[in-house]
Amino acid sequence: MIDYEKALSEKVKSMKPSGIRKFFDIAGTMEGVISLGVGEPDFSTPWVIRKSAIQVLERKHIIYGPNKGLSPLRKAVSSRILKKHGVEYDSENEIIITVGGSEAIDLAIRGIVDPGDEVLVVEPCFVCYAPLVELHGGKAVPVPTRIENKFKLSADDLKARVTDRTKLLIMPFPNNPTGAIMTKEDLGPVADFLRSTNIIVLSDEIYSELTYGRKHFSIIELEGMKERTIYVNGFSKAYAMTGWRLGYTAAPEPIISQIAKIHQYGIMCSPYISQNAAVEALNSCDSEIVRMVDEYNVRRRYLVSEFNRIGLTCFDPEGAFYVFPSIKSTGLSSEEFCERLLYEKKVAVVPGSAFGDSGEGYIRISYAYSLKHLMEAMQRIEEFVNDLRGASHEN
Repeated sequence: MIDYEKALSEKVKSMKPSGIRKFFDIAGTMEGVISLGVGEPDFSTPWVIRKSAIQVLERKHIIYGPNKGLSPLRKAVSSRILKKHGVEYDSENEIIITVGGSEAIDLAIRGIVDPGDEVLVVEPCFVCYAPLVELHGGKAVPVPTRIENKFKLSADDLKARVTDRTKLLIMPFPNNPTGAIMTKEDLGPVADFLRSTNIIVLSDEIYSELTYGRKHFSIIELEGMKERTIYVNGFSKAYAMTGWRLGYTAAPEPIISQIAKIHQYGIMCSPYISQNAAVEALNSCDSEIVRMVDEYNVRRRYLVSEFNRIGLTCFDPEGAFYVFPSIKSTGLSSEEFCERLLYEKKVAVVPGSAFGDSGEGYIRISYAYSLKHLMEAMQRIEEFVNDLRGASHEN
């Protein structure tokens, strides 16, 4: 009989499963649950994108593509970044098309981090960064953000955690789970400090198209920052293409030439059909993005207003499609709140603690769901909060 405890990697065994998945695995076994946890657009992929994929299928030309991605797509990505940010990337040498933004993040970490290197991770944040850093032998160092500072990264918080082992800074804005953004004025002091170091920035901008009230600003737009930044983006959120599994990374040639080797051996190439469809997305779907953002904005304003009304203070997000209300007034931990809400009212949300220690005391709710869906969930959440308060008064 094989001893799996000895056979399996100690590093992998020590990793915790995703905190996002726990409650949805439970919810999947229950009837009548409203789930507000998965960050997946409820819109269909725009028809012109689907039509483009169908045409590829009809031509029966479904093949392996070039390692770095189809040339027309890399050119379209380069044009998109230039149009949005005024920054030019060589489509041949500075861009790789990846299997979702997730692969782009993994490539960046593996290409930069050696055992013992420290990686600064701005938190609260998406759950994959720290585990990937540790899987590759690095040490993830949290850089907490606070609601008092609108969950933004400050230069002072950054400086306080830099050591001579710091190799990489992971900066995810617009932010999942908080919805926080970084403006040009916010990024300026951060960039001023980084220019005096040899630290590389991994800027995860997957939600860059989903902002409310102001246009997204990227750190690559600041002088001298393109040269020290690995820019990550993709198609899943803005174009409702989660299942198409397509992202991209843009970086200076010395970085791309090295991480391309990892991509070659680990993945070989991104899905051919998806890549062809993505060219159409970049070239003709701006109006579809505007339509989706307008609808998200209606849901965003509704949820922020409702959470504040029922007494759960809610930060007003300016990007992505999540709200991050505080549940500290209930006296429950994030995990306790979410577990009881699921079992008592059949609403599944994510504890803030899943996104780092600084997320404790909050819950994450996705508004990538219909307004009807959200209204029913809010009614149940309000009942749950009122039940808690009633029990508290009885005691």
